Amino acid sequence: MVTDRQQAEHEPIARVLPMLTVPHLDREFDYLVSADQSDDAQPGVRVRVRFHGRLVDAFVLERRSGTDHVGKLGWLDRVVSAEPVLTPDVRRLTDAVAARYAGTRADVLRLAVPPRHANVEKQTPPELKPPSATVVDTSAWLAYRGGEQYVAALHEGRAARAVWQALPGERWAQRLAELAAVTADSGRAALVIVPDQRDVDAVHAAAVALYDESRVVALSAGLGPAQRYRRWLSVLRGAARIVIGTRSAAFAPVTNLGLVMVWDDGDDTLAEPRTPYPHAREVAMLRAHQVRCAALIGGYARTAEAQALVRSGWAHDLVATRQEVRARSPRIVALEDSGYEQERDPAARTARLPSMALQAARTALGSGRPVLVQVPRRGYVPALACGRCRTVARCRYCTGPLSLPARDSAGALCRWCGREEPALRCTRCGSDAVRAVVIGARRTAEELGRAFPGVPVVTSGGDAMVAAVPGEPAVVVSTPGAEPVAAGGYGAALLLDTWALLGRQDLRASEDALRRWMAAAALVRNRGDGGIVAVVADSAIPTVQSLIRWDPVGHADAELDSRAEVGLPPAVHMAVIDGSPDAVRAMVETADLPAGAEPLGPVDLPLGVRRPPGTAPEKPVVRMLVRVPRDAGLPLAAALRRAAGVLSARRDNEPVRVQIDPLHIG
Repeated sequence: MVTDRQQAEHEPIARVLPMLTVPHLDREFDYLVSADQSDDAQPGVRVRVRFHGRLVDAFVLERRSGTDHVGKLGWLDRVVSAEPVLTPDVRRLTDAVAARYAGTRADVLRLAVPPRHANVEKQTPPELKPPSATVVDTSAWLAYRGGEQYVAALHEGRAARAVWQALPGERWAQRLAELAAVTADSGRAALVIVPDQRDVDAVHAAAVALYDESRVVALSAGLGPAQRYRRWLSVLRGAARIVIGTRSAAFAPVTNLGLVMVWDDGDDTLAEPRTPYPHAREVAMLRAHQVRCAALIGGYARTAEAQALVRSGWAHDLVATRQEVRARSPRIVALEDSGYEQERDPAARTARLPSMALQAARTALGSGRPVLVQVPRRGYVPALACGRCRTVARCRYCTGPLSLPARDSAGALCRWCGREEPALRCTRCGSDAVRAVVIGARRTAEELGRAFPGVPVVTSGGDAMVAAVPGEPAVVVSTPGAEPVAAGGYGAALLLDTWALLGRQDLRASEDALRRWMAAAALVRNRGDGGIVAVVADSAIPTVQSLIRWDPVGHADAELDSRAEVGLPPAVHMAVIDGSPDAVRAMVETADLPAGAEPLGPVDLPLGVRRPPGTAPEKPVVRMLVRVPRDAGLPLAAALRRAAGVLSARRDNEPVRVQIDPLHIG
């Protein structure tokens, strides 16, 4: 019985944060701690408390001798586990991320602390020997201006911060592992954040070759619950010196963090799709600032956000000389898709390639090297249209785009709902003739097989990704991000359908296109070894010119200037508010927006964007933008956070979705 409980003799009050989803309850509450709970109910542990008649999960934030609550206090229901899973550093980071993205701490904690696995927690961790000193060869960093000084700073434990522009053909996973090993040898820990599981595996393999394997931990969502929690606990308990993971690893409870690194920060997968939608790069940089550790953002290309860090002085450049770039990069040529060339060469017409690109591919295959072909669309024919009036074919049930999954498909398939349409007929003119709007990777592989008879054709993309291919003649057709690594490098790369990347109605279209092209071109042998990259695009396009010159820094600098001219992130901070017209209007009117805030809109929700959760399906949804100067980002987030709390306390409040500086504004 509750009346039989005795208060803890020392600090009988526990201040807890319940894991509640409503913004107006994002605050601490005081509960009494019984004598038998006192030893376990320490800051950072999981507990259960009774809140408004129901049991909810919570974290103990602190123990206190008194309370400022007027009235009777309830008791902690039970201590779930005595393991202090919420460390002081992660708690501070949680507070900072919630403040930066106008979210609740409970939502951030769901991203930061994985679900408990009781059996794993009860297991006795293995005893680990002290890590042995290793000799790490960091001579490869001499190719970069400032590389030697950066490595020396890590040796000395200084908080050096840099943006690294990796050279073409660079073994980037090896370079990151070298910096992590140097940091671990100095007695501190390193955290590496990469976009996907393939990158995790690459960095992990490089790290265990340089450092004690028992001290290297790989975290990712693909692990089972038990294995993931076991590895996470080893990080929490200080066994790990090098931690590698995907976006959620940015919150890993690393002890004595000395270096945090992010690879390819322009990849969409580093943006969290769950509220409050933080980006792993921003979380990592917040963490580096809080614990005063070194930081590195690396990639073949560069985002405007990374360039803004360099321009502000927060980070320094790690780039190679132009002479080194020319020596290490392949020869890159832009070829326009000329109908005249296709008329002269039947094979070019079949493969949708200019003759010069086909000749480059034949030369590479003749020298015994594979050829990479990048196609921005997966599938066979991912979009169809009427053969007479060119109206895009859409599903009669959900209006999604219709596609052909294979050459011998009995009918078209909706890419949204998966329903099959056996008989196509245009809704506008009634014609049953269809044509392909775009060609997918599988159809491209089929066409290239006819253009290069007798040469093996390998496809990589979607659920059938290929990690590596041998250095033998083959045509490798891949979607962006799924390019296999070729032993010894590709002899040539052909970048097709570039309009599909450059022509997107998106703020980051050119930045993303250059990033994907450079990732493919970086796998090609250098020009001295005959490596060539043919991009089928107009050479006058600035993004294509940046690829030809291999100048991602100049492209990012120009991109940052152009965004400043039109008032877009990262030159400013931007809040995106989605919801019904009444809910969005109430949010903006309730928020005490900072001076200089500029509301823009509302406008219709962009096509392809999901409706905010909980919005009635019959109600229209609009989008409102609120723009503020760079120095007003935190006040804007605070104002929207308070407004969300006020509105959530009203029973008739409609849900809204608030995102700060999202990747895609629309």
